[in-house]
Amino acid sequence: MGKEKKKFESGAATAYMSRNQAVKKLQLSLKNFRRLCILKGIYPHEPKHKKKVGKGSTAPKTYYYVKDIQFLSHEPIIQKFRELKHFIRRLKKAKAKKNHDAATRIQLSKPKYKLDHIVKERYPSFIDALRDLDDCLSMCFLFATFPRTRNTYMDFIQLSRRLTVEFMHYVIASQALRKVFISIKGIYFQVEVKGQTVTWVIPHKLGYEHPTDVDYKIMQTFVEFYTTLMGFINFRLYNSLNLHYPPKLELESSEDVSDFCTDKERNEERLAALTQTLQKVVDHFEEDVEIDEFPSSGSDDPERVEKAKVEAEKLKKFQGLFRGLKFFLNREVSREVLVFIIRSFGGEVSWCKTLAIGSTYQESDETITHQIVDRPTCKKQYLSRYYLQPQWVFDSVNAQMLLPVEDYFPGAVLPPHLSPFVEEGEGEYVPPERQAILNKQKGLDSGLGEEDEDEDDEEEEEQSEEEEEAQSGEEDEDSGDEDEDDSGDEDEEDSGDEESDSVSSFKQMSVPELNTFFISLKLTMLFISQEKSVGMSVAAGKLEVENVERKLERQTAEERKLAEMMIPKKKRRLYNKIMYSKNKQKQEARVLTEKRKSIDKEKKMLKKKNIT
Repeated sequence: MGKEKKKFESGAATAYMSRNQAVKKLQLSLKNFRRLCILKGIYPHEPKHKKKVGKGSTAPKTYYYVKDIQFLSHEPIIQKFRELKHFIRRLKKAKAKKNHDAATRIQLSKPKYKLDHIVKERYPSFIDALRDLDDCLSMCFLFATFPRTRNTYMDFIQLSRRLTVEFMHYVIASQALRKVFISIKGIYFQVEVKGQTVTWVIPHKLGYEHPTDVDYKIMQTFVEFYTTLMGFINFRLYNSLNLHYPPKLELESSEDVSDFCTDKERNEERLAALTQTLQKVVDHFEEDVEIDEFPSSGSDDPERVEKAKVEAEKLKKFQGLFRGLKFFLNREVSREVLVFIIRSFGGEVSWCKTLAIGSTYQESDETITHQIVDRPTCKKQYLSRYYLQPQWVFDSVNAQMLLPVEDYFPGAVLPPHLSPFVEEGEGEYVPPERQAILNKQKGLDSGLGEEDEDEDDEEEEEQSEEEEEAQSGEEDEDSGDEDEDDSGDEDEEDSGDEESDSVSSFKQMSVPELNTFFISLKLTMLFISQEKSVGMSVAAGKLEVENVERKLERQTAEERKLAEMMIPKKKRRLYNKIMYSKNKQKQEARVLTEKRKSIDKEKKMLKKKNIT
């Protein structure tokens, strides 16, 4: 017989360990244990069978995997934590004895540790680090906005600020920005770095007090790791673009600010201004290398290649959205965010030199095309530029085209700021403003303006009037037939003589003459019918250009129809269920569109009443 298995000595009971057991095994305080878990990326797990893991007890406990705790036991930072504990004890003892010489000597010998090996351990490849960059950027941008308090160390705030500015410079140099959205939480940004989509949020810069229910020590531990990670990522990204790291500006500033700040502070402020380009390591570095086009083999799909070319052209046009435009920012707008967006799409931007360091031209410059203001009126206005509200910049980026400026003039009621992160599927409700932008992107008329809607209403009224006239005309024709019957007998006698003359002349014609006569008769009848249906006019010829996007859309629609036809009988029922839910979704979208139309009509009626 085999050895009898004892209870709770195998399975789930041996796979988990409680937090108190882990702290005792590692011989650390709870504070240092939490810190170590954050740095190493170890998180607690909820077991499926709590009673088995707790050896009969169902008390609420925090459990970790035993293999994770064994992995932590070999970490060299644990020894540094013990040295720090010993250092704090010595320093407190020296300060209690008022031995200032010993305290200063002990402070100079403070043990330090690095997290480089942990970053390399958690992210073996560069792409893995980029995939985990969302939380890293959000936390660093949040810490960069913190004021100096006893809850947060100034070193981490300054380091976060420096690293975030460096990352923004990379985004400007690589033109990687794709989407922007203003929300209550903050301003969301989305970039595309090395084929990876990275999204983060920058909080609004407001004067606020720190909440008391937040553990800043845990946040600080996360920032400690994230700043190390950001340093690695920025270094790799700058090298990929042949840029100096730490970044250096290409041109020296002409402003004399030596009396107000030190050289280090001046360089930091000029970097944070984001208005100047960065210095390259090698002068002659080919950034835009033309890819050789090889003839597509049998394995390559020519439609895919065509689609990729269209998308590449679109992206190149989008990256130069503000190229050739010069912006000037008023002091009331959020400067850093707008500078970051405008410079990412090739535009030039400046502000008043008394506001901050880094302005490149003044308000009196005649070459300025757009001035961003956030007040209902401006005292001094130039005729050579547009005065717009900041939302125009955000909406133009999301629409991937320069939107009409009439809706964004100072004091005007702004259109709704729609989220670019919401992508409506087939059959889902699309707001009219969103539909108008999609139509503009495809090169179609939006037909959303008030004037257009008024014209549509007028056309509908005209059509209804024409229908009424047609109905009344039919009644007149019926009454006219009765009069024609009375006068018909008199006309029959006159027409009888003419018919006899034409028949006699028709009999005298030969066969070839009859053929030519019938052909000419057919042509005249055809010409008369065309003239009646379509008015004769001569129009200028237009070169027929093949729309590649439309062609690809048609092909995908045909492929979809063929795929629907080829669905086997076994899966037809599942497909019908899916289509039923989609049709229901379409019905809901129709109801929403009808509601929106009724709301718009009510608004129009109220406007007309107010005008009258």
